[in-house]
Amino acid sequence: MKHFLWLVDFNKNEIKEIINLAIQIKKETKTGIFKPYLKHTQLAMIFEKSSTRTRVSFEVGINQLGGNGLFLSSRDIQLGRGEPLKDTARVISRMVDMVMIRTFGQERIEEFAKYSLVPVINGLTDLCHPVQLLADLLTMIEFDKFDFENPSKTFAAYIGDGNNMAHSWMILASKLGFNLKIATPKGYEVNEKIKKIAFKEAEKSGAKIEIINDPKEAIKNADVVVTDTWVSMGQEQQKEKRIKDFEGYEVNDKLMNLAKKDAVFMHCLPAYRGYEVSEDVFEKFADVIFTEAENRLHAQKGLMVWLREQKK
Repeated sequence: MKHFLWLVDFNKNEIKEIINLAIQIKKETKTGIFKPYLKHTQLAMIFEKSSTRTRVSFEVGINQLGGNGLFLSSRDIQLGRGEPLKDTARVISRMVDMVMIRTFGQERIEEFAKYSLVPVINGLTDLCHPVQLLADLLTMIEFDKFDFENPSKTFAAYIGDGNNMAHSWMILASKLGFNLKIATPKGYEVNEKIKKIAFKEAEKSGAKIEIINDPKEAIKNADVVVTDTWVSMGQEQQKEKRIKDFEGYEVNDKLMNLAKKDAVFMHCLPAYRGYEVSEDVFEKFADVIFTEAENRLHAQKGLMVWLREQKK
């Protein structure tokens, strides 16, 4: 049985298999074909952190695959009243076929998976956001910015906070072998543990990963430019300080002009215009951004089908 807790646990071929399934299922969906790949499959969706895209994409996805999604807020189950996480895992995994969790610490989902009898999917933690990166990868492929056969031709730039999205981009690049530059303000650098893991994996794949503080240097000649909100959930009290510290990190026309002429801009949403991205850049790449958002649905369907196949 395989869990999907973070991309460190997956190799290039496994990621490719998941993406190829997503591509196939997306094509079928677009032509009105809904095969019951996961007929009668029960997906428990545990939310300790609220979400728009994660909730809708998983619930719609499992239903389109012939299964059923069960929304479980921590406010509504015993987990929110002090029941040990391992006990919740033991109970729920005896009643459902798959579990998705969106939570805070990575250690929480690791503990849940340890005691679960069914596959567990990371819908987001403070450390990483692997399902978003599957959607991002699918989007890159659709806009001709990535090829599994020639990964080194892709150069991505991440501009912003050294958060769970930055960590996820580092792991994906190191696993697949594409090149990545990350620019964060001083004091907002990426997690050292993730950095060590990514650099070690990059030695195997041939990826070139660079961590710097200059957004202009990071974005030069990039094929793909990515950012994320500067103020994530739970950081609202730091908003004013963060806005000041991130001055110069807004992805605007001036910054985008340093990337390749045919570069694309991506954002996992929600986006705050005038902060991490300008209105002009956001609207210019709206088709890419909302295709990326839609691809959460298709990528996760591919993932759920793939995980169920591994359990057989």
